[in-house]
Amino acid sequence: MAWRKRNKFGATKTTVDGIEFDSKAEASRYSQLRFLEKAGKIKNLERQVRYDLVVNGVNCGFYKADFRYWDQGSSQQIVEDVKGVRTPVFALKAKLMKALHRVEIVEIGRAR
Repeated sequence: MAWRKRNKFGATKTTVDGIEFDSKAEASRYSQLRFLEKAGKIKNLERQVRYDLVVNGVNCGFYKADFRYWDQGSSQQIVEDVKGVRTPVFALKAKLMKALHRVEIVEIGRAR
């Protein structure tokens, strides 16, 4: 049996439609979004979309969104991140996304 590194937040890798997700929550959200896409409520569903975080010409890293799609009801592009735990690094990246790309990240599943 191959040794697997344990996730520091206790998340369990889960496979849906042949795609491996970092957590059961992310896999569940993907299934929900696929249902909404088939129903015509959203379109252009994408996974693991990378945004570069460049400030004054300096590459400060990147943010990788769990999901991005077009919401038919609001006529807006939505960027989502499935969160069990909100880390300080994510909080900083969310602020940079808003400042640099004018993107407000929708957090899914995080306990408040």
